[in-house]
Amino acid sequence: MSTPEPLPRPHTVPFARDLAQYGDRVALITPDEQLSYRVLAERVAATAERLGPVRRLVLLAGANRTDALVTHLAALSTGHPVLLVPGDNESTIRALTEAYAPDVVARPDAAGTWNLDERHPESAHTLHPDLALLLSTSGSTGSPKLVRLSHHNLQANAESIAAYLGIDDTDRAATTLPMHYCYGLSVIHSTLLRGAALILTERSVSDAGFWEEFRAARGTSLAGVPYTFDLLDRVGFEAMQLPHLRRVTQAGGRLAPERVARYAESGRRSGWQLFVMYGQTEATARMAYLPPHLAAERPEAVGVPIPGGSFRLQPADGHGPDVGELVYSGPNVMLGYAESTDDLCLGRTVTELHTGDLARRTPDGLYEIVGRRSRFAKILGLRIDPQRVEALLEEQGVTAYCAGDEEALAVAALADAGEEARIRRLIAQECGLPSRAIRVRVLDRLPRLTTGKPDYQAVRQLTRPAQEEPPDPGVDLLRLYAEILDADAAEDSSFVSLGGDSLCYVEMSLRLEETLGHLPAGWHTRTIRELRALAAPGAEKPARADGARPQPKPAASALRRTLRSWTTPEFWTTRRTLETSIVLRAVGIVLIVGSHVQVFDIKGFAHILLGVAGYNFARFQLTGAGRRERVRRLWRSIARIAVPSMLWITGAVLLTDAIDPANAVLLNSLLDQGTDRFEWAYWFVEALVYFLIVLAALMAVPLLDRLERRHAFGVPLALVGIGLIGRYDLLDLVTLRPQLNPAVVFWLFALGWAAARAVTARQRALLTAVLVVTMPGLFQDQPLRTAIVIVGLTLLIWVPTLPSLGPLSALAGVLASGSLYIYLTHYQVYPYLQKDFPLTALFASLLVGVGYAAVVTRVARRVRWL
Repeated sequence: MSTPEPLPRPHTVPFARDLAQYGDRVALITPDEQLSYRVLAERVAATAERLGPVRRLVLLAGANRTDALVTHLAALSTGHPVLLVPGDNESTIRALTEAYAPDVVARPDAAGTWNLDERHPESAHTLHPDLALLLSTSGSTGSPKLVRLSHHNLQANAESIAAYLGIDDTDRAATTLPMHYCYGLSVIHSTLLRGAALILTERSVSDAGFWEEFRAARGTSLAGVPYTFDLLDRVGFEAMQLPHLRRVTQAGGRLAPERVARYAESGRRSGWQLFVMYGQTEATARMAYLPPHLAAERPEAVGVPIPGGSFRLQPADGHGPDVGELVYSGPNVMLGYAESTDDLCLGRTVTELHTGDLARRTPDGLYEIVGRRSRFAKILGLRIDPQRVEALLEEQGVTAYCAGDEEALAVAALADAGEEARIRRLIAQECGLPSRAIRVRVLDRLPRLTTGKPDYQAVRQLTRPAQEEPPDPGVDLLRLYAEILDADAAEDSSFVSLGGDSLCYVEMSLRLEETLGHLPAGWHTRTIRELRALAAPGAEKPARADGARPQPKPAASALRRTLRSWTTPEFWTTRRTLETSIVLRAVGIVLIVGSHVQVFDIKGFAHILLGVAGYNFARFQLTGAGRRERVRRLWRSIARIAVPSMLWITGAVLLTDAIDPANAVLLNSLLDQGTDRFEWAYWFVEALVYFLIVLAALMAVPLLDRLERRHAFGVPLALVGIGLIGRYDLLDLVTLRPQLNPAVVFWLFALGWAAARAVTARQRALLTAVLVVTMPGLFQDQPLRTAIVIVGLTLLIWVPTLPSLGPLSALAGVLASGSLYIYLTHYQVYPYLQKDFPLTALFASLLVGVGYAAVVTRVARRVRWL
């Protein structure tokens, strides 16, 4: 009997197979642990053993977490093809699972535990020996059309990238991009190839926690798409102290030349290099890079081919002799596409990559992209290049995405309201199109895919006439945002971009947690698209496929909704989290009113709430919006505080003789009033309005606006210092009720502002030290009151959320939402009940304030300027 010949060893990826060669060097740094290459190799080997020796198709839900990376490396090291999908997109996972029937599905279960669901003991498919990885084509998610990449593609591209970036084993690269995106994956591969360390994080660069992790890990490398650089601008990246940073890489779309030059110059000053790169999924990741010493002088170029690659220009009809379609050749060119399981058995079907980009080669040997062949649109007989239109608008100071849509040009632009006509006129003059063929939609945030690239399909949908939009299938996050914020909500809208402020923040956060099943960190700056991806399974109905915007329904009051929810058993047992700022507002207003009623005597929370006001000012007013939009929203917030306050106080002045008329126009603090308790009743409202008016005026100055964006923590810290001049009355301006005077207490508002901008433990410790040193003495002979303020503001600085239950969260939400109005109205309620029924006086004061809050909210939704 003859012995059967052994099966050939499956093809593998060397950098995944040989991890152990780097021994005890650090491989992964996560918030919870550090893994050496030896330990990582052991985990990879254990997972590879579970996958088995027989090749199977593994669908992997990509995520920047250790379990996902280990599974990915285990499959590559033993020859199992990986179908890598976005782990946060349930619909994509479902669609590709149905289309490709994977043998193994690797993803977290409902409890978040990593799970290998082995569906077939042997593969149900014929898998080509060279097939290593399947990725969605650039710009698509959920489409069955995938890019087929070989083991050699992955190894060759990782080696090339590591070579031109100069990666060595002392590097530490952060995972700032999704694993399922070829650019993000290339960072992982090229880092592991050289035995360097990965800072494995799922945080955004807009998250203060990311920078804490990056600094603690001594990060050396950051990667970003154009949208990442928008976020970096918002968080003041250029002013950050990052002593170990060596390089910043950019790809995933065109970054405006002036921004390339600016970042290159910033890197030169700070000691790091900027690498601008060009690539496509079909080339595994990279095809070209711009040497960093040329970034400042040639920022419009994509550079030279990567090591091992080459370009040629194929003539393109309708263009000059020096412009052609860019065609790439190299060892990283894909095997071909897959559109069904029948294609998994195919070998190489392409030998070079037709990029679809129009380019020219300049005399100095650099390549420049001048257009996109496939994006040309034929509109009313005219050949229009949307990319050229985008460049034209950018020259005029307008950032926009443009796309052909049948017989019209669709344009989504970042601009002020009312700018549509000017944008339409600019395009018409340049392109020769009639205005009727140009559809312009002004947005506060441009639509992007999860990779950060432009979402041109959304541009088409958002600019179509309303009658083309199909009816809304049901309530979802778009409906929720539209209802609470009374605004047109789109997939790429966020709470802050829609003008949300502290007055509607509480209700929004509670409703959102109820919808998603949890409250994501930094939710107020995340887009609806991002939040939808984080929704717990079954938590909400799917969004409209076309991105159409629902019309808001009349909102039920927070109180009515809370009382209705109390009838469900889940309400009493569901564990929740509450933001510390909400807890402080809710507890604070109860203790303030209770102390005035003399049910108890616990003072200090009004001063804590000044810090909370500064904290919310930084989060909701100092957004990434343009200067004019920032100032407009700030004046709107001032009106929403001042107008209801003045109306109520005017009524109180007319109906009683206990309040001086100066209070009705919020001028009591500025006039020479007495020390009577009721004459100073509204000091808090006056101080808050004064602070916001002054800051609105300052933020309208372009220089100061730029200064705040660049020094997000330094500016409020400096204002704390200025505020301490008033705190200690060094100019001898304060004569009456010093602890209530706006000049004296401004430093608490600035301290809260700085707390919202603090991103490191050192910054928080500095603020805590300032608080502990400067707080004593504000309240003469009241050590308990002083201690309460210190504890409350320390919580705000250090503890973002607190544990809660459904009933507590609902009650806190109602009280926090109505805290300003409870404060306003309680002076006209409790005096009539205080003597005989103090507890009744307390509850009546709370209820009247909540009722006034509901009235103001309803009126504000009818009167848009409120």
